[in-house]
Amino acid sequence: MKADKAVLQLTYACVIETFAEAGNIPLREALDMFYKSQIYQEMCEGISDMHCRSEKYLAEDLLQEFSLNPKHISARHNTYAV
Repeated sequence: MKADKAVLQLTYACVIETFAEAGNIPLREALDMFYKSQIYQEMCEGISDMHCRSEKYLAEDLLQEFSLNPKHISARHNTYAV
């Protein structure tokens, strides 16, 4: 299922911010890495309804994809140590 473009853009922003924080990397670098990732491709193509997954889940996938060690991942109101 393909998501509405506005929904995808909002999801991208949340995932990139969470990924940057968790990977302890600059936001601009996280943005670049996200748009080069397999996860981004899958979201664009509507594979496995990736856009329905939480930003924490998707950020963890990005950390694994780029072999980064997570520092912590915030999900809106909570902070989870990983």
